[in-house]
Amino acid sequence: MTNSLTGHLRKMTSKLEDGLAHYQLPVGEQSIDMNELIGKHLSLTFTGNINCQECGKKTKKSYSQGFCYPCMIKLAKCDMCIMKPETCHFAQGTCREPEWAEQHCMVPHYVYLANTTAIKVGITRHTQIPTRWIDQGANQALPIFKVNTRLQSGLVEIALAEFISDKTNWRNMLKGKADPIDLQERAKLLIPQIEEKLAGIKLEFGEDAVTLLDEEMVEIDFPVLEYPTKISSFNFDKNPEVSGTLMGIKGQYLYFDSGVINIRKFTSYEVTASF
Repeated sequence: MTNSLTGHLRKMTSKLEDGLAHYQLPVGEQSIDMNELIGKHLSLTFTGNINCQECGKKTKKSYSQGFCYPCMIKLAKCDMCIMKPETCHFAQGTCREPEWAEQHCMVPHYVYLANTTAIKVGITRHTQIPTRWIDQGANQALPIFKVNTRLQSGLVEIALAEFISDKTNWRNMLKGKADPIDLQERAKLLIPQIEEKLAGIKLEFGEDAVTLLDEEMVEIDFPVLEYPTKISSFNFDKNPEVSGTLMGIKGQYLYFDSGVINIRKFTSYEVTASF
């Protein structure tokens, strides 16, 4: 018996249970347990409709992963400072949505090290652990600093980014499980190299702006039957149907036996899911 749902895509939600990432795919008002579909046939068919996830209006193109152009221009969550938090302009009084920023930016953030096939530095709100690491396809993660605001997390991140990457090589991440890295040992080597930058942040924002953490490393496995040796990506804008055997899930990617698709990229696209 075939089940089907039609609705707009949102990024997959996830949780970590006994070290394994478990995924739900929102399709409209309902969600699909994706781990249950591993090894089974799944098809996703784009209807041609894209509706802004903020205002609901139909749009020919999705901006900033799911918004129409007017919403992308006016929403704080779509501002460049979300991608580059060190450029936060809240203190200058020019934030697009000060109330939204109070809830999402002027709250504790964590600076972490992750292993997504290579070591990287990243930041996340305290409410997004371990979701952020799962979304990035990290097999290991270690929070190393707690800071009071998103701006401060960005300043710490760019200090560490002088020594390690702040980006994920998504193609390498999709090709297999990362070789283990002793993130705690790497942190011990990295932190002394940014002591001067940390002192400057504390001088500007207060001694409690940055707190060094002593946390356990988190390990994450992903539900993947077989990793591809070559990455071929599906794109709803070029081909409205994606179908085949679901071989696994990592980050926000679904692995089919014939290619991968980044679900987050197609937020707000209306699809029919058949499984």
